[in-house]
Amino acid sequence: MTIPRAQFALNPIQWINIKENPDDPSSADLWLFADPAFRADYPAVLGKVKAGGFDSVMMQVLDTQTLQNYERMIREAGLRLAPGYCHVGLPEDHGHAFAPGSPEWVRWFDGIRRAAEESNYFGLETVFLAPEMSWDGAARTVTSSAVGAAFDEGRLDRVVDVLAEAARILTDEGVRPGLHNHVGTWVETEYEIDYVLDQIDEALLGASFDVGHLAWAGVDPVTMLAKHRDRLVDVHVKDLDLAVAAASRAQPTDYRSTVDRGLFLEPGLGDLDLDGCLGALPDGFGGWVIIEVDRASMDPDESVHVSRRWVERVFPA
Repeated sequence: MTIPRAQFALNPIQWINIKENPDDPSSADLWLFADPAFRADYPAVLGKVKAGGFDSVMMQVLDTQTLQNYERMIREAGLRLAPGYCHVGLPEDHGHAFAPGSPEWVRWFDGIRRAAEESNYFGLETVFLAPEMSWDGAARTVTSSAVGAAFDEGRLDRVVDVLAEAARILTDEGVRPGLHNHVGTWVETEYEIDYVLDQIDEALLGASFDVGHLAWAGVDPVTMLAKHRDRLVDVHVKDLDLAVAAASRAQPTDYRSTVDRGLFLEPGLGDLDLDGCLGALPDGFGGWVIIEVDRASMDPDESVHVSRRWVERVFPA
């Protein structure tokens, strides 16, 4: 199939999810979006996205900036915005038990309302909606990732309740959410993804899969995209070293160690059938294809160019 290049965007995560010492995989992980000092560096990163050949970037407003400040950054970089990402946690994972409709329950979704506000402000009609990743002793991040560790049907039903409420809020505000699967969350396996989509009306929740996180969890992304093709909203694309992914499932491994072993790769450098993934999208697919290399396999400044060359090779002008 042919997808206009205008529907491709980049998540600038190459410059955000980095190691304290890029030459030492065992050094500490850094997430620069959480560092208030990054705000001063953000314009330069956006400039590198543009210089790398991308005209669109995934929306990510920092907690430390206003919508207007972010708007100026995007305008000065000469970029367009693609849909952003929002997540919602399970109250019990934070030691809470909120009654639906209680003030505490209502406030639990303030971050979702902020995502709707951001999307509407910038004229974006869709958003990626994911369960929260937990790093505080959670089995799926610190012990055994990508294998559905500590599965509990009752908890999955409570995850459905939380996601359904988030989807209702977004839909009521005119923003179409798509379920975003992610290793390390309570929705990482094929069964869990299918269950959530079966339980929540498609009028409230579409599907915005990450093909790499599907494959990491042992799910065939081509089959999964085809199965839910009528429900697809947007998609995240990356490549993987499938041997690293398989090893992490065969011998339960924590999230960060698997990433440090070189799991994530720029499109075209790994083993995923990306042509098959794109071919599984419905005819006339009008959603966004956002390239997201969770951890660059090279210098981020080169990673963006490699990613763009893949787009140009797959979809010649």
